[in-house]
Amino acid sequence: MSIWTRITEALAALAKGEPLSVVFDLLRAAPAPERSVGFTIAVLALGAKMAKADGTVTRDEVTAFRRIFTFPEGEEEHAARVFNLARQDVAGFDAYARKIARLFNPEGRRICADDHHVLVDILEALFQIALADGSYHPGEDAFLTHVAQEFGLDDRCFTIVRSRLVEGAPRDPYDVLGLPQGANKEQARKAWRELVRDTHPDVLQARGVPPEAMKLAERRLQIINEAWREISAKEAA
Repeated sequence: MSIWTRITEALAALAKGEPLSVVFDLLRAAPAPERSVGFTIAVLALGAKMAKADGTVTRDEVTAFRRIFTFPEGEEEHAARVFNLARQDVAGFDAYARKIARLFNPEGRRICADDHHVLVDILEALFQIALADGSYHPGEDAFLTHVAQEFGLDDRCFTIVRSRLVEGAPRDPYDVLGLPQGANKEQARKAWRELVRDTHPDVLQARGVPPEAMKLAERRLQIINEAWREISAKEAA
């Protein structure tokens, strides 16, 4: 059974006319919450809200989910239904962000730059949607900053995610690898290897990232490797 079929079933379980935000409450109350379903709904719902953050909803932003999710034949309409329900829902994006945070971080702990957490994966997915039209609007930056705060991500974590994905954003290779300034080459090598390992599809799937979303890691891995090469070259000089 595909993730999109499970999402459709989750939606069908709701009484007619109930908002999509109720889905998060059902997932959280389930004996074994569907983490992959929760991840996908989170990205679609917040992505739908964010599509208006720069004042317009472009075709590129609507279709950006194809950069993150691989849709099996015949499943596109299920994803489109979630997207459209999220756009119609009266709940604000901050309400969605809080529900997502409770689903994936029920203890409410602070998430730092060196954490490998599904909420960081969701934030990275939202960045990719924001960048789908070829620009990064101040309204999108404000939206994502607020989402990160609702998720419990610290400021450095947000800065690192942005630097990994936004062209032209200030990018320090030590920040990208989650290292303090002045870390030596061996520390950098260890951090780089851990991040590469953390980007492996099996590890992402274990955190709740669905197999359909494995395109998510491609950009992150590219920037991680560039940071390691930059530090290595600096140390060799």
